[in-house]
Amino acid sequence: MKDSETFGVEEGSGREVVDWLNGQAEARKSKLEARLYGYSVETENFGRFEMFSWIGDVQAARKMIIRASKRFKVKVIEGGYKPRERVLRMERFDYAKVRRGDRVIGQIEFVASRFGRGQWTVKDEERR
Repeated sequence: MKDSETFGVEEGSGREVVDWLNGQAEARKSKLEARLYGYSVETENFGRFEMFSWIGDVQAARKMIIRASKRFKVKVIEGGYKPRERVLRMERFDYAKVRRGDRVIGQIEFVASRFGRGQWTVKDEERR
C-alpha cells in the first residue's frame, strides 16, 4: 500500500469529491481510502485547494482523481511525484501536477518541515 499527502481539490468541493472517491473505491472493491486534512493551500496561479490524503493503490488514485476532476468540473492537485535524482534537503519535498479534467495546467513544488508533522506549503509553481 502506498500513500500520498499532496493531493488537493478546489476549495468548496473537497467533502463532495472525497466522499465520491471513497464511494467509487468501495463500489469497485479497490483498495483506496481518501481523507480530508482540514486545511487549505493557496497558489498564485491556480487558487485555493483543500488538501486530502489517500492510502491505497497509486494507479487507482491517479485515475480516480482525474475522473473526479471531469465529473465535478474542478481543478485538482495530483501529488506524489518525486525527482529521479537523489537530493538531500533539510525539508521534505514533493512535486504535484495541477489538472483540469485530462489537461495538465501546471506544476507545484511542496515543502514541509522534516521534523514533526508540519503542513505542506507551496514553494514554487509553474503554469503551462
